[in-house]
Amino acid sequence: QVQLVESGGGLVQAGGSLRLSCVVSENIFNFNAVGWYRQAPGNQRELVASINVGGRTDYADSVKGRFIISRDNAGNSVCLQMASLEPEDTAVYYCFANILSRFAWGQGTQVTVSS
Repeated sequence: QVQLVESGGGLVQAGGSLRLSCVVSENIFNFNAVGWYRQAPGNQRELVASINVGGRTDYADSVKGRFIISRDNAGNSVCLQMASLEPEDTAVYYCFANILSRFAWGQGTQVTVSS
């Protein structure tokens, strides 16, 4: 069973930056897409950014121009570079890997942005 382990969360002031990393136990090029969801208290989990096997990236409107998703060419990890962070970005961020209708998830990493 594929395993995903996130790191890089933490507390940052508004306007600051963080970089999240996700190490995947299988080659990420075996999946249709990998990326990041987030879930704030009382909210549904929402897609933040994804990158598919062909390299196409997609972003939530709320993070476009501030977040960048990337992957390493060896296929071991996916990262999310977050800049100009806002208090509204506060959430638990989950790495995912998707193939067809199946999703695998990491345990999540907390990102807290103070105003």
